Amino acid sequence: MSGAEPVEIEIVRLPHGRDLQLPDYATAAAAGADLLAAIDHDVELGSLERCIVPTGISIALPVGFEAQVRPRSGLAARHGITVANAPGTIDADYRGEIGVILVNLGKEPFRITRGMRIAQLIVTRHARAVWREVSQLDQTARGTGGFGSTGVAAEASQRS
Repeated sequence: MSGAEPVEIEIVRLPHGRDLQLPDYATAAAAGADLLAAIDHDVELGSLERCIVPTGISIALPVGFEAQVRPRSGLAARHGITVANAPGTIDADYRGEIGVILVNLGKEPFRITRGMRIAQLIVTRHARAVWREVSQLDQTARGTGGFGSTGVAAEASQRS
């Protein structure tokens, strides 16, 4: 068993997923549990196409937890298959079937088969923000530097 703190999560296998395994961790230290495709027939996902793939399960997360649906690195690296809204968030009050929005960013069509490991599910605690409006924010070294700005000032001063 990994050193991670276990959390008990209720899970229902839906009729079209009864013969499939429940989400499982591939190794003792894995953070993500594999989600399987609960489809009745193969689905061919063309280049730049997306589809929602059912998993055949519903879960009940405890309040204060979320589940994130993330891509599988092997599918992404080898075939360009990723989760379109990565990470997809499952809230503690959602009770519907977990669906995975897969997109094919590769050039070749990709075949999804029943029981295929299509994504991974990460269960994690989260905080709920309490917003406090102020007239200005404290100053930092980065300031208002946006996308791609971290380290740019240091690099520029080293070149001077």
